[in-house]
Amino acid sequence: MKYMIIGAGGTGGILGYKLTEGGRDVTLIARGAHLNAMKTKGLTVHQVWNGQTVALPVKAVSEEEYEEQPDVILICVKGYSLESVYPLIRRVAGPETVVIPILNIYGTGGRMQEELAGILVTDGCIYVSANMEAPGVLRQHGEICRVVFGVRNESEYRPVLKEIAIDFEECGIRGILSDNIRRDALQKFSYVSPIGAVGLYYNCAAGAVQEEGEPREMFKSMIREIVTLAEAMGIHFERDLVETNLQILSDLAPEATTSMQRDIMAGKQSEIDGLIYQVVRMGKEYGVPMPQYEKAAVKFKN
Repeated sequence: MKYMIIGAGGTGGILGYKLTEGGRDVTLIARGAHLNAMKTKGLTVHQVWNGQTVALPVKAVSEEEYEEQPDVILICVKGYSLESVYPLIRRVAGPETVVIPILNIYGTGGRMQEELAGILVTDGCIYVSANMEAPGVLRQHGEICRVVFGVRNESEYRPVLKEIAIDFEECGIRGILSDNIRRDALQKFSYVSPIGAVGLYYNCAAGAVQEEGEPREMFKSMIREIVTLAEAMGIHFERDLVETNLQILSDLAPEATTSMQRDIMAGKQSEIDGLIYQVVRMGKEYGVPMPQYEKAAVKFKN
């Protein structure tokens, strides 16, 4: 199958690297200095957990240069850039193309499907901690690389989804084809939203949340608030998400931060609306108190 990955940063770049290394036909869509570096030097990944640096030639082009018809499109841009990818998808997608959004914002797939009638858009999420260190260079903070994806309605299922999961597995990506993607995507959100909020609230990296103290307690409280919200939405988790997310946190390098933190600290556009303010709005919609999220929202808006 032909894979196209829109966005070659910490998420898309790592997926592109692993799929390319595994021998799949992958094209990374990028721009500017990052694109030029990948074209000339390939993609380099610094693996923090073992101190190794690995480099690999990859196929990278601009939106305008891409002329193929992909079987699978992985969307790995920030939530605020989503609108900009629709023209490219409409231009290159065929009737059998599958679009898998892998964003931090909950409910992205459903919103994309409304814009892309006639193209199958699943929901999806990823567990990975990485960021772009320099053009053509990524820094991956932990070994975890897990993609969970699936259709929202059983009637939309296609056998190709299983083939995609197999490709992921054979390329060193833990690929999980979910039978309840609303639950599984919200479970991922229950990690990425609290850790981003806490890191920004206390201006701290993962190490401060790995230790006992106020940041860790706020992290746990925010997870519990999302679990309560999920119950009100009719979504029930089969595991203790506080313990699950603390385990994910424990596997990160202490210096790891979230992309939202880095964007805000650099004065860039960020996903704060979808990761924090949206949670407050959902709490009001479902009548669920969200005291920790409301406290964070007040501080961030001031």
